[in-house]
Amino acid sequence: MLSRRLFLAAASTSVARARSAPAPYGAIPSERQLHWHDLETTAFLHFTVNTFTDKEWGYGDEDPNLFNPAAFDADAIVAVLADAGMRGVILTAKHHDGFCLWPTSTTDHSVRASSWRTGKGDVVRDLSAAARRHNLKFGVYLSPWDRNSPHYGTPQYLEVYRRQLTELLTNYGPIFEVWHDGANGGDGFYGGARQKRTIDKRTYYDWPKTWDLVRSLQPDAVIFSDVGPDVRWVGNERGIAGDPCWCAYDPVGADGGAASPGDVREKESPAGHRHGTKWLPAECDVSIRPGWFWHERENARVKTPAQLIDLYYRSVGRGANLLLNVPPNRDGLLQKEDIASLRAFGDYRRATFGKNLVTRAKVSASNTRGNARAYGPANLVDGRPETYWATDDSILTPDVTIDLGRAATFSVIRISEAIRFGQRIDAVSLERWNSGSWEPFASATSIGPRRLIRLERPVTAVRLRLRVTQASASPVLSEFALFAE
Repeated sequence: MLSRRLFLAAASTSVARARSAPAPYGAIPSERQLHWHDLETTAFLHFTVNTFTDKEWGYGDEDPNLFNPAAFDADAIVAVLADAGMRGVILTAKHHDGFCLWPTSTTDHSVRASSWRTGKGDVVRDLSAAARRHNLKFGVYLSPWDRNSPHYGTPQYLEVYRRQLTELLTNYGPIFEVWHDGANGGDGFYGGARQKRTIDKRTYYDWPKTWDLVRSLQPDAVIFSDVGPDVRWVGNERGIAGDPCWCAYDPVGADGGAASPGDVREKESPAGHRHGTKWLPAECDVSIRPGWFWHERENARVKTPAQLIDLYYRSVGRGANLLLNVPPNRDGLLQKEDIASLRAFGDYRRATFGKNLVTRAKVSASNTRGNARAYGPANLVDGRPETYWATDDSILTPDVTIDLGRAATFSVIRISEAIRFGQRIDAVSLERWNSGSWEPFASATSIGPRRLIRLERPVTAVRLRLRVTQASASPVLSEFALFAE
């Protein structure tokens, strides 16, 4: 009798365990990172005195009166970005030249000292407010390097930098991302002294203290740099993620030691690390033009809609986010050539992803966790990101069959893991039922928050099968979708 009770207790425990949610595997995202993943595409606005001097990097000795975007219209800029499907916008509030686009109390090298709007203009204020009106998130880029500040290279500059950051993070509403690049020291004007100032980029900025400041002022903001701590640079400025592109990453310095912004082994950034200890997803930054700031000579060299679409599949489609730079011109507006490409890019995404072909499909699976409906395969096609199909812990290579009911033609497949449980799947294969047997037609690795498989030619099928061919933990998938371009 005792052994029977023990058996029943063990069986009950086993069933309860199977009916519970899967245990997370490996690195997992924070809440702020989960919200960032949902954005997919955001815009960068490179705008400063460089726009008027025709430079990419200002020297720091520019007359503030040069900044005079007479027709600046924040709503006009943000409306174009919203129409293109951007869900956030990041402004270069201060680039390396040190010119501040808000009336900071830390320096005279700002809009407050310019004749633009008689010194009462505030680009940060106008764009942050416009972003809220158009339901876009707003973020800031604040260059660590300042070629104008006489204090750069001394401990006093860190106080100035953090005061600037404090102004930005307390006066302009919610901030979704704080962006730090890796440019660190060199030639500059430095308050009147034309000289070269060299700093130890590994220690000078005392980044942990600055990041603590961000956390205290804007706890929901993700922090971007070569090394995160929330979002990593993808390792190139071409807007292309690795294939595979893992969300986990343990950055290493160029010399193999500790990494820091501006000092990272860049060749490892595109792919990340399959079993890294930190959830540190990639952001793919790229400009719609050859340069980052507006230059008239580049008006005929704007990326075409087809190029933007290709970048979308090679960044967002590989589980990263796309940060597309669209620089305002000297009028303070987006250039008509840029607008035309953005509009077509937005039209393509709406037309392609507006209709999911599997919403009425019947779905079955080779295994469902604890045979519980809560983890059933129907969750893959219910259009709800919070639901998911999961298998028993011991099942690593299951499959799911999707019966569309009638023939459908598609060219894009979207698959998503429920990443709050970690990135668990290593590889999948797609098959269609054809002439009495399963015929493979596509495969992919590193699913993560989303994987877009863009087929070379459309496929027509009534029944499909998704096979997990390799996994490091029992699969937990939240979506399977089909689209026709």
